[in-house]
Amino acid sequence: MKKHLLAPILSVLTILTSCDTTSNSKVENHWPHAGITYEIFIQSFYDSNGDGIGDINGVTKKLDHVKELGANAIWFMPIMPSPSYHKYDVTDYNGIHPDYGTMDDFKNMLKSAHEKNIKVVIDLIINHTSSEHPWFIESKKGRDNPYRDYYVWAQKDTIADFINKKTITLDSDNIRQWHDPGNGEDFYYGFFIGGMPDLNFDNPKVREEIYEIGRFWLEEVGVDGFRLDAAKHIYTDDRPKDNHAFWKEFRSEMTKIKPDVYLVGEVYDMKEVVAPYLPGLPALFNFDFHYTLLESYKKEDGMLLVRKQKEILDFYKDITDEFIDATFSSNHDQPRLLNSLDENPKKLKQAVTILMSMPGAPYLYYGEEIGMMGKKPDENIREPFLWDIRANDSGRATWIDAEYSKDDVVTPLAIQKSMSTSYFNHYREIIKLRNTNRALALGDLEFYSEDLSKPVMAFLRKYEGQELFVIHNLGQEEQSINVPESFQAVLFSLGNGSLENNIVRLPGYASIILEK
Repeated sequence: MKKHLLAPILSVLTILTSCDTTSNSKVENHWPHAGITYEIFIQSFYDSNGDGIGDINGVTKKLDHVKELGANAIWFMPIMPSPSYHKYDVTDYNGIHPDYGTMDDFKNMLKSAHEKNIKVVIDLIINHTSSEHPWFIESKKGRDNPYRDYYVWAQKDTIADFINKKTITLDSDNIRQWHDPGNGEDFYYGFFIGGMPDLNFDNPKVREEIYEIGRFWLEEVGVDGFRLDAAKHIYTDDRPKDNHAFWKEFRSEMTKIKPDVYLVGEVYDMKEVVAPYLPGLPALFNFDFHYTLLESYKKEDGMLLVRKQKEILDFYKDITDEFIDATFSSNHDQPRLLNSLDENPKKLKQAVTILMSMPGAPYLYYGEEIGMMGKKPDENIREPFLWDIRANDSGRATWIDAEYSKDDVVTPLAIQKSMSTSYFNHYREIIKLRNTNRALALGDLEFYSEDLSKPVMAFLRKYEGQELFVIHNLGQEEQSINVPESFQAVLFSLGNGSLENNIVRLPGYASIILEK
């Protein structure tokens, strides 16, 4: 074995020390409200037929990996036919991209996942279609075409002031949103790019088309729910109330088919903008969690994330008690977590420990559990999963040459499984702890009110009489924290954290969880 394959792990031999208090505990599935969802980009996951592209049958082969990790559900990035590698521009809403397999392959995978008690959520992209979708091909033929009003069209003179709009938003760096199909007279609206024309949801026929698509996937195929892409952009930003109303209508239509349908929305904005979507989208991604987690490390400010998270949860509770806080530390649009944390292995292990010790329903992005690397452009955040050393890795996708997640940088899963200090075994252990401890999964979040050094993050998790005290040191220097006498049991320790005489000592980037 090449020495460099072990380097990312051997350099952190002392990071993980945990107490085996979960071996006799019952593993529980808290999905959707507090369970764990694993995000997969199929193209890069596992190639079952040797064509270089990951596929659905490859996912079926690797469902045991999801199960072993401890995740309760899978979110698939787009699986429908599309002209692009990422497939966020759909040409057929009722199909499977041929590179990924067939509908029978998908149904077989779904059956296998359900047998393993793994739920399946698919990306549903309804803000826009591909410009190659049959609806749009018809729509651009002329103003009298039956599909014309499936999209948003305007004559050049009515939008002259907006054609060269130069507004960059949180979720798009596109600076042109009105596009010329070629005649220079009529322009169509596409918030993201010209190849993704926005659908016109003022047209009741469009709304009914979308509801029929949802019914197809829930009723005929059998998925458990949808991740709703660009949920904020069903209507333009100056029509937020119309957006909110649409999603309530969408939820009502979907629950007629599947009363327990899971809907998670991508609303990329601050809590005041996000919260009004909750009645329609009971689960929403918490982008503030991701960015504040990274900011906490940069500033070595331990309580920054706790304050932000408490603020968000309290704000949401004022709107509805029935919400799911979809927390995440990375995803397919953000640089890989290890890159965002200065390629520091201790920080990576601690970051997922923070994610799993906080309230919410955490999402994990494929490959983070083995320390995959990646920066923009997006293709390099979506590089192939490393299952084994290259000579043995027949399932590794080759559709792209990896720039970051290479064999001399990332230790493959097969090797990590046998190493007690590996990223994978740490992910598996902290997930198991969450899945066997109700206070950690379901408990309320409370501040610890005593004075703390700035790098220290400390909070309480309480659930039905159980109380945990969670402490993380986000700085490089060792920290000592006085703890109440009632907390005498060490439930979990990362990085040689210790408790003695009511004093917790945490080296840099160490964590400890105490129980009464």
